[in-house]
Amino acid sequence: MQLRNSPERYGAAPKLLHWLTVVLVVLAWSLGTFGDDLPRGAARAAGLLIHISAGVTIRALLAIRIAWRVVDPPPPPIATPLGNLLLVIGRLAHFALYALLAATPAVGILVQFARGDALPLYGLVEIASPWVRDRAFAGSIKEIHETLANVLIILAVLHAVAAFVHHWMFRDRTLARMLPGTAR
Repeated sequence: MQLRNSPERYGAAPKLLHWLTVVLVVLAWSLGTFGDDLPRGAARAAGLLIHISAGVTIRALLAIRIAWRVVDPPPPPIATPLGNLLLVIGRLAHFALYALLAATPAVGILVQFARGDALPLYGLVEIASPWVRDRAFAGSIKEIHETLANVLIILAVLHAVAAFVHHWMFRDRTLARMLPGTAR
């Protein structure tokens, strides 16, 4: 299995970064959306810690993904019957996904600080809030965080749908070259 990208397919490193990001985004969104349904106490606190840890990890993976793309550019997009229009839309969608992967956790960190709470880093250390608790501000920022997270999920679903369109309608290798274990 090749680590780096080739002109025909993605390497193991970008595939791993992509699929880890997918799992963490789904985990963070699920806990953010349904975490208040967990029983109060240890279960809810653990859910919040996992939610925050997933967000922090998403930011770290994003930095690695961007650096990797600079050092090892992805394979060129596969031409479609619709021409350059889909290529432009695809590039815009990728840019929007990356922007949302950066902004959503950043705003989540602001929510934690606006609540006056420390930011736990994997339960090992905490970064103290630089602010005094401001419930109104925290509530406003939390709404922005939730909106960004929902837009991220919607765009990710559209991204997946586009991959299936490539696979089933255009019958090209766009999806296959990102799936784990697909060497050819």
